[in-house]
Amino acid sequence: MIYIIKFVYSFVLPPGLFILLLLGLVIWLWKKNRRPALILLGVTLLMYFSMTPLVSDALIGGLERKYPQPDTLQGDVIVVLGGGASSGTPDIDGEGNLYGSAANRLITAVRLHKFSGLPILFSGGQVFSDSGNEADIAKRQLLGLGVPEEDILTDNQSLNTEQNAVNTAAILQEKGLKRPVLVTSGFHMPRSMQHFKNAGLTAQAFPTDYIASAEFSLQPSKFTPSPGAISTTGTALKEYLGLLVAHLFN
Repeated sequence: MIYIIKFVYSFVLPPGLFILLLLGLVIWLWKKNRRPALILLGVTLLMYFSMTPLVSDALIGGLERKYPQPDTLQGDVIVVLGGGASSGTPDIDGEGNLYGSAANRLITAVRLHKFSGLPILFSGGQVFSDSGNEADIAKRQLLGLGVPEEDILTDNQSLNTEQNAVNTAAILQEKGLKRPVLVTSGFHMPRSMQHFKNAGLTAQAFPTDYIASAEFSLQPSKFTPSPGAISTTGTALKEYLGLLVAHLFN
């Protein structure tokens, strides 16, 4: 019964509600002029499928599966890429918090540091005037998680993945480090690896923060539109476009 309720809710609330409204408009137009009705139907179906986990998981999964998580580390520094932060929000030992993806990346880096002893370089600045400075927040949280200050490096100036790579390359050269273990979300890894290659760095990919499950099962929930699926589809398309640009301008 709970799954039936979830299915119904997905079409009563946005974004599913908008699909029903558009289908209603298609039916109304069909009686007047079939050509615009068919065009609108095509647009509606495209919107609908982009809102479903069936499509969003397939798109994001294609990115996440490109680099498998390695069994052993082969590097001399753990490089973590930021993924957004809030400013002024309460934290245990200060203000400002990393967004979900960035926080997951940070946790992975701390766990890798615990058994490898490698230093951590966190790269990410203040992207917007009302957002937090990612590297500064990350340093405070790393200290709170028990990472020694001498094992923490930061780049608090980068505003995008390309700058992450360029600024990281400069810091590593200054510190005499040459083999970064790159930690970022699985969907973000292909584009990040290309930018690091463009910056002259040979990195070992250590993806984390996965979205799509490894095992796929076809079930009704895969066909229900949801805000989460829209967000995932948008994220995946952004990464594919960014990867293309990174390849073109390497």
